Amino acid sequence: MRVVRESSKEGIRISLFEWNNKFILKFEAGNLEQTYKVPAMDVLEEKDLDTLMEGDFYQEVKKRFDEMHQSLQNATKNF
Repeated sequence: MRVVRESSKEGIRISLFEWNNKFILKFEAGNLEQTYKVPAMDVLEEKDLDTLMEGDFYQEVKKRFDEMHQSLQNATKNF
């Protein structure tokens, strides 16, 4: 697996990998993680993946982290 790049935005770590003819886009916030696989054949240039690291898609990722965090809290509150 090749690390293409890593960055951080608003407390979310963003990692982009290339592996098995796929780009793997990983978002990490605390103990939560979201991973998206994009076939390399669907991407003309690596910079095209920048649109997934900003805009509407990125806002949905942040919202999903909030939902994931709330779900985990609800599931573990009786531990």
